[in-house]
Amino acid sequence: MSATLASSPRLAPRFDLALTILRIVVGVIFVAHGYQKLFVFGLSGITSGFAGMGVPLAGIVAPLVAILECFGGLALILGIFTRIIALLLAIDMIGAILIVHLKNGFFLPTGFEFAFALLGASIALALGGAGAFSIEGSLAARRAVR
Repeated sequence: MSATLASSPRLAPRFDLALTILRIVVGVIFVAHGYQKLFVFGLSGITSGFAGMGVPLAGIVAPLVAILECFGGLALILGIFTRIIALLLAIDMIGAILIVHLKNGFFLPTGFEFAFALLGASIALALGGAGAFSIEGSLAARRAVR
């Protein structure tokens, strides 16, 4: 947290609440997409889909992305390993933008605007962390009491 937020008792709780809302919303979106990849399309379906979209090493990348999105989204919701998971999800979105969506322009349904929004949110979480209302925040508070 920045010195301004840390020194302002009024801003810190709002910042923590903002991080919590962002973590949960982004986490739910990633869980839904990861779940869909794992359990609706299946690994073979998502691998062939990634290959068809030109994703290099689709047989390796597709399962990794599906697992990252599903379980990384759960980690975000809980607020554990937030910075590293958010960084990995940001890399995931950079790949999605550059390999799949950029050539289709900005706007949905095939453009990069949604992946771009998730990229920004993931970067914000990687920089801001989980906040106080998280497993990480609870563990940090316990350590501070000792």
